[in-house]
Amino acid sequence: MQPVTRFAPSPTGKLHLGHAYSALEAHDFARERDGAFLLRIEDIDPGRSRSEHVDAIIQDMLWLGLEWDDEIAYQSERLALYSAALARLRAENLVYPCFCTRADIASSMAAPHGPDGPVYPGTCRGLTDPDLSRPHAWRLDMAKAVASSGPLIWTDHGKEVAADPAAFGDVVLARKDAPASYHLAVTIDDADQGITDVVRGRDLFASTHVHRLLQALLGLPVPAWHHHALLVDSAGERLAKRHHAPTIANLRDEGIDPQALVEAMRRGQLPGGYSLAEA
Repeated sequence: MQPVTRFAPSPTGKLHLGHAYSALEAHDFARERDGAFLLRIEDIDPGRSRSEHVDAIIQDMLWLGLEWDDEIAYQSERLALYSAALARLRAENLVYPCFCTRADIASSMAAPHGPDGPVYPGTCRGLTDPDLSRPHAWRLDMAKAVASSGPLIWTDHGKEVAADPAAFGDVVLARKDAPASYHLAVTIDDADQGITDVVRGRDLFASTHVHRLLQALLGLPVPAWHHHALLVDSAGERLAKRHHAPTIANLRDEGIDPQALVEAMRRGQLPGGYSLAEA
């Protein structure tokens, strides 16, 4: 079977060199195997997504020469898929409404930390007759979900990994201000688009445990994962939008040759003192 990969940025800022490297990895994985490479825009964060960033992503990808197959998919046009998945989990009593604010959670008794931060203490779990007219999120009842799925495995670069989603606690699957969380949306999208191989940064390795669980609960196909090393600066800091990492637009404005840049990245040679972090 020919592979299908994807690059799925959020339009919450401009792409930086780390995004370019991740897109290149996914693009080349597919092209080297006569597969398809898709572009998906994860634009369901109403407070941060901007149309101008969508335009910039497209411009950056074309400048880099990373052309995609099929039409661009937009999460904002796929809300019915997320709603249906959440309804199925509700029908199986695997999710519950949560009315807590971040301040409520922060002020609760100290909770252990998981891969996403403090593990939710379960304040709203087991509420009787909750008032759904109030703003609420939907959380996965992790204990019930894990009991329902049983032991699970997934593969990273062909090596089996035992899934451990319980470390995340009762993760949010639909936010108060968005119809789906990253965990739910990415799982549904990858299945719906026929993604066979998920090529993405090592920073999302831990999230795969939750995604594998959701695939089992929803009866979805299981792709293979390939988490690549992250780009870091000379101080060892990971490139991130919040750290004002140099953008692709910056490189373009500096007159950088995009073809030379891409070929250098394929050889592991990065500009500006950046390097790939050791595993």
